[in-house]
Amino acid sequence: MKTYTESIPSMTSILSISIVMDENDEKEASLLLRKGFDKAKEIIQIISAWEVGTQMHAVNQAAGICPVVVCDELFYLIQRGLKIAELTNGLFDITFASIDKIWYFDKPMYKLPSALEIAKSISNINYKYVELDPENKSIFITNKGTKIELGAIGKGYIANEIKKLLLVNGIQSGLVNAGGDLVCWGKNSEGFPWRVGIADPNKKESFIAWLPLENQAVATSGSYEKYALIHGEKYSHIIHPQTGYPVKGLQSVTIISPDPELCDAIATSVFLMGLEKGLAFVNQFNDIQCFMIDDKNQYYYSDNLNTNQYVQTN
Repeated sequence: MKTYTESIPSMTSILSISIVMDENDEKEASLLLRKGFDKAKEIIQIISAWEVGTQMHAVNQAAGICPVVVCDELFYLIQRGLKIAELTNGLFDITFASIDKIWYFDKPMYKLPSALEIAKSISNINYKYVELDPENKSIFITNKGTKIELGAIGKGYIANEIKKLLLVNGIQSGLVNAGGDLVCWGKNSEGFPWRVGIADPNKKESFIAWLPLENQAVATSGSYEKYALIHGEKYSHIIHPQTGYPVKGLQSVTIISPDPELCDAIATSVFLMGLEKGLAFVNQFNDIQCFMIDDKNQYYYSDNLNTNQYVQTN
């Protein structure tokens, strides 16, 4: 058996698909990979908040004005996003894109934003501004300054839809990486579980652990790649939607779950909760596992993560 892999730029990141097929099936593998990428493009043309002409863009443009009728796919995703927002008490919020840009992580910052600037920056973030009408399949953002952006659950959704498409086409083993949101099924070409690495926050392109996985999804939220350095102190790019301030205490949160849409949203939410509250939150669920690294490079695991089986530290 052989692993066939292709990657394309997608949603400001990289979409990579790997499938396991016979060594002589190169032509068919190429066609199936192309089908997977076409599926991703089809979904993005519905859910992208930034591309003019998408249904998501239309919903945002009509904020504070009128409801917009959308397709079942977009209605489902927004509904799912609102349910996760409720589950996390608003730490995951699909209206986070409404934040004013006052923190910069791609150019120097020389002073902290004022308390007034910070308060104003988050004034339009509130998932409760989003109203659903299931009968008419319409979405209405009641506050004019509020926008919806589905990247956090959208990437997981895309990965899962590609997986479902490939399964229908007979692919029993594969891995999809949608901008860091991974879903895998079956085993790799050598007959073993897929190996997914947890990045070392202190060494670029190095891993501190490997997760042997099959039929699972994985997403990591980390503060080590993007940050602002102000007066010698690091400020993470992960901003609390209810305070407007970057959070401290953790470097990395990895979530493992069978549900790809949930992983990214829960990883960010747990990061915002912090170590103790985050672990307590994850430990409520039988099907969600967690691996965390704090600012002191200490590792922590949820109760249901079997470290002997799942975490193999280098």
